[in-house]
Amino acid sequence: MLKKFDREMNEIIKLALKEDIGPGDITTDVLIPQSAETKAVFVAKDHGIICGLPVAKRVFQVLDKNIKVTYKKKDGTWVKPGEILATVKGRARALLSGERLALNIMQRLSGIATYTNKYVEIAKPYGVKILDTRKTTPLMRLLEKYAVKTGGGVNHRMGLYDAVLIKNNHLKQIDIEKAYVDMRRWIPKDMKVEVEVETIEMLEKVIKLQPDIIMLDNMNVEMLHRAIPMVRKSGIPSKIEVSGGINMSNIRDVVKTRPDFVSIGSITHSPPSMDISLRMIS
Repeated sequence: MLKKFDREMNEIIKLALKEDIGPGDITTDVLIPQSAETKAVFVAKDHGIICGLPVAKRVFQVLDKNIKVTYKKKDGTWVKPGEILATVKGRARALLSGERLALNIMQRLSGIATYTNKYVEIAKPYGVKILDTRKTTPLMRLLEKYAVKTGGGVNHRMGLYDAVLIKNNHLKQIDIEKAYVDMRRWIPKDMKVEVEVETIEMLEKVIKLQPDIIMLDNMNVEMLHRAIPMVRKSGIPSKIEVSGGINMSNIRDVVKTRPDFVSIGSITHSPPSMDISLRMIS
């Protein structure tokens, strides 16, 4: 996934380095000789799934193309405190100036991967897939969705351009039957159309349209036990997504209703970060 978006990843890193370093790392530039070289190791301080090693490597190599990074673990690997994740060798200035950004990204992405995986493992016995949302950090969506995939989740649409999602705020402005027909005329034939539904009454209308995906939004478990059988018994091929207010306290009850997907905003907007350090060893 990262290779596919190589240019975008470089742009993200350059913007982040500009934010942090600005016109120069004044402390490092004054104290550290330009020719000084060093070695450092990334070390896990938490249990979790590591994610973001290739991005951290790119951070250092944007600063100095001669930096050498050797992976000791691969993205997607479960690690425990004290395990070495990678070694970094090269100019000390590049390591010191890039340290914070590399760690920020790895800690954030590893946190997302680990948190996503907790939901994935709960949903797996029921054949339910965990989806992410657009609730991502501005300019970090590409990387955060990569972390979701690393944790075993599935990416929903990347943005407003690659799939249609007719939400309740749209439906307050339009007639759903007419809007759906118009939409199908305008979009590519292979583009998926999803419709968000909050009530049983609206669900009855949407079932007749047979969209690719029906999103049951903000329905409690009791309503899901009514809504999901309605869709299944109708015989339409639409997939069912459940969304809204899903957390660790209710995920088990939700997946037991056996939708196809459960989308969870918190896996990208508020996961706990994983603690990782970069230790200079010479």
